[in-house]
Amino acid sequence: MGEPEVYVSLDIGSTSVKCIIGEVSDEAVHIIGVGNAKSTGIRKGSIVDIDATVQSIKRAVDQAERMIGMSIHKVILGIPAAHVMLQDTKGVVAVVKNDENREITSDDVNRVLDAAQMMSLSPDREHINLVPRYYTVDSVSEIKDPRGMLGIRLEVDATMITTSKTVLHNVLRCVEKAGLDIQEIYLQPLASGTFALTKDERNRGTTLIDIGGETTTIAVFKDDQLLHASIIPVGGENITKDLSLVLRTSTEQAEKIKLEYGHAYFNEASDNEVFDVPVIGADAKEQFSQRYISEIISMRLEELFELILDEFYRQNLSGLPGGVVLTGGVAKLEGIAQLARDCLQTRVRIAAPQYIGVRDPEYTSAVNLIRYAHADNQFYNKYEGDFNQPSNDMMLGTAQPSHEQEQMEYQQPAPRDDYEETNHQPKEKFSDKVKKIFKGILD
Repeated sequence: MGEPEVYVSLDIGSTSVKCIIGEVSDEAVHIIGVGNAKSTGIRKGSIVDIDATVQSIKRAVDQAERMIGMSIHKVILGIPAAHVMLQDTKGVVAVVKNDENREITSDDVNRVLDAAQMMSLSPDREHINLVPRYYTVDSVSEIKDPRGMLGIRLEVDATMITTSKTVLHNVLRCVEKAGLDIQEIYLQPLASGTFALTKDERNRGTTLIDIGGETTTIAVFKDDQLLHASIIPVGGENITKDLSLVLRTSTEQAEKIKLEYGHAYFNEASDNEVFDVPVIGADAKEQFSQRYISEIISMRLEELFELILDEFYRQNLSGLPGGVVLTGGVAKLEGIAQLARDCLQTRVRIAAPQYIGVRDPEYTSAVNLIRYAHADNQFYNKYEGDFNQPSNDMMLGTAQPSHEQEQMEYQQPAPRDDYEETNHQPKEKFSDKVKKIFKGILD
């Protein structure tokens, strides 16, 4: 049994910042540290206050560190779908060898991926991920992994994922000012959908809808590829604000009431389940029923689902046979699946991690960043010797109660541009490239 690998994911959301520490041993994932801090300095998925965001990151990281007595140095960073663009690209190289054995190696794969990245970008865009769809060796196409095959000409059809250079710079600046190094960067819906959806759902065509506090992310997968990613600037905070106004109570109380008593499906809400609400400016409390607030909640969610349908029609994505998978903090509202089925007229299910301590849809993105990074590393051996290591006075697995082991569904990730064989020097990581680009600014 080898040494456990430790990954730390960082999910910077509009309403909360989540830091998850995962230990992976023999393909079993253990969530050993969880940090969840209220997010300040972020609006609608974009950073508007650097210092406030840095403090939110520090609070989340500190919570996770305190759980297990482990210092965090490097993180797997998730980039939201705001300002993201997916572009088709193609790379072609000749397989050049000194002998007659023209076996394709990881070096050839790197060269063809480098060629695919040569497409010009506008000055305000920055590349974050390159996801190959398939390779072609001579006249044979639809190849997932060409290494070990013989050929003369190697081609790749891929999807280049880019984001706003300004948005990326601001995120990097916040993470670095929080005292953290970036081990790798992934597009959040790409990592989340790879594991929140089953293989059959990813192939048939399925939409992952992540409903957060201030934004809702839409990610469409088909043929095991991410086809579309976008953000709608509406989320659970809209429900909270409406409840606060109608019930004449504080935002904090409205959020608590929403989570404890809220029901998204009006027809199934109860008139008998009642609760007291402290009223702003008065000593007395008023009493309301679950059915009363359900009408408010369902109306807001119906508006959101209408916006989602509009996005489907604009992108010609309606009628996907795999249906819809809901996740994110709002997805834990009782009755939301039934309401979504009525509004979207398709099959709907809820996705949530199945690990002790994070069995909540709001942790889907942060947990799946760890799973995606581990699968990436297992296939390409990317981070050897580059993990967060536990302190000398701590033994992982004995620092806190044992956790449930879940066997990971192994997903072979698409070959990435920073893969090298173990007998080569590792390629420069994307995060290092970005740091160089912004060195003058960050200094």
